[in-house]
Amino acid sequence: MTFSWSIFIDLGIIAVSLLVATALRSKVRFLQRFLVPNALTAGLILLPLYNYVLPAFGVTTENLQMLTYHLLSIAFVAMAMRPSAPAGEKGDGRIFATSVAIISQFAIQVTIGLILTLVLITLYMPDLYYSFGYLLPLGFSQGPGQALSIGRGWESAGIVGAGSVGLTFAAVGFLIACFGGVFLINYGIRHGWVDRDEIKILQTDRVRTGLYRTSARPVGSYLTTESEAIDSMTFNTAIVLFAYFLAYLFLSGVEIVLSATGQMGADLATNLWGISFIFAAMLGLLVKQVMRHLGLEYLLETNTLNRVSGLSVDIMVAAAIGAISMIVVIDYIVPITLLSVVGALAVFATVPWMCSRIFKDQQHKFLRMLLIFGVSTGTLTTGLALLRVLDPDFETPVASDYAYAAAIVFVIVIPLILSINFPVMAWQTGNVMWLWITFAIVFAYLIFSAVSYLVLARERAFQSGSRVWLHRSSSSTQA
Repeated sequence: MTFSWSIFIDLGIIAVSLLVATALRSKVRFLQRFLVPNALTAGLILLPLYNYVLPAFGVTTENLQMLTYHLLSIAFVAMAMRPSAPAGEKGDGRIFATSVAIISQFAIQVTIGLILTLVLITLYMPDLYYSFGYLLPLGFSQGPGQALSIGRGWESAGIVGAGSVGLTFAAVGFLIACFGGVFLINYGIRHGWVDRDEIKILQTDRVRTGLYRTSARPVGSYLTTESEAIDSMTFNTAIVLFAYFLAYLFLSGVEIVLSATGQMGADLATNLWGISFIFAAMLGLLVKQVMRHLGLEYLLETNTLNRVSGLSVDIMVAAAIGAISMIVVIDYIVPITLLSVVGALAVFATVPWMCSRIFKDQQHKFLRMLLIFGVSTGTLTTGLALLRVLDPDFETPVASDYAYAAAIVFVIVIPLILSINFPVMAWQTGNVMWLWITFAIVFAYLIFSAVSYLVLARERAFQSGSRVWLHRSSSSTQA
């Protein structure tokens, strides 16, 4: 055989798992009741196969990790390049509020992870590395690409299996996000958190089974090019891939410049590759603006870009879960379990409470909370999967607002990104001062999040504080 089939073997296996998951969703009442995304079911099918069956045939998780990393960025580019969704009211602060919600969850998870790691080192596992706790927010809030990239970097410093541990936290986050998110959807429906228009879509048979019947198929996309010249799907995908290629060139240039400044610059460059999806989205926005300036934006078709994004998200979620190393999970089962449980409880306790008060636009408040919950536990992929339950074609501005908010977050959290390797330096050198510097930086972000919350929420900040969700009626009554 002259050519390598490696990547296509993995894609074929992923395809089979997605087809099996689709068949199960259409028949199994449990999956229908909890609206379990087919990609999550496919990932759970792949997990034992890639750990215990396929390695005997020479099939490893290397390609799954690569797909997870790249498809996240491609999904973000496709979302960023869509024509703008309907905007909310001017001055409602929804994009900055989204940024604050994202930053606050990351800071809370870093604090929990580092503190619990110190407790475990003192009482249970003296050989545990200080930076272990950072893998909780990296896996939960940043995604498998970030967790894998930074974890791999730590392995070069002598920390064994950090990349797999990061992927494990990401996989646990996927499970918490999906089952916890579906619980929030059902709980929100029963308690009036969800807008009536958003509930209607859940009452259809197609949402439960995941399949359209032949008599009610909506239009999935429209043509913007003549197929004889170039297929519209091909053209839109080419634009997305072009923007992603620009992101690669940009990051390569940044890496050259930062590496020339010394080791700290090189470490920052490594971390930036882990969050390449943010740069990819920014380059996607730039390409869209250039096309708008040239009068060519009409060639970008929203529904077609939704298909590109949806394809990327489905394959990415399945691949990310299948890429987990069960051997590493078993070695660190106690700290992984402890940090995951406490981190999940913190998200459940804070995200609905905070989001119901920090966002002014009542119509999409629950959708924003759902996306923030997803990206705070199961990363952006499951956040989008949860959003698609109530907003299947991303017709609301929620996903687009998140793309803009992510760019703001990146600028704000540069010091936090720089501190990611400080606990590793403390572990390597034995100088715990690096660890205390990390705590000081994280504490500053907690203060920033608290002050920003008070400014944005105003009179709603502590209104009905004993309630998890601030209802519209409560806000109206107060007004």
